[in-house]
Amino acid sequence: MDRNQKMSDMSFKQAKQLVERMEFSEISIKKATNSLEKTIRTFDEASRNFDKTLRQQEGIMRKIPDTNKKMSYIYIVLAVNIGFVLGLVVAKYIFS
Repeated sequence: MDRNQKMSDMSFKQAKQLVERMEFSEISIKKATNSLEKTIRTFDEASRNFDKTLRQQEGIMRKIPDTNKKMSYIYIVLAVNIGFVLGLVVAKYIFS
């Protein structure tokens, strides 16, 4: 009976160790799952921010041709104004 008692004690100890290992495994799995969920949320947020940035860049790319047209008009108006001023200066010296 002494031998059976030792075997049952030993198997009880083994079962207890097994349960402890399973509990540690469960805790580790929960931590890993939480970490994975945080990573997924971070990835989703980064993806949304990247999409927003791409839309802003697309808007800027659409505005560039309009801006170039406006700059061309400004150069033309500036050239006409300079020509007008130079014409006034020349006319003043010719007619004075």
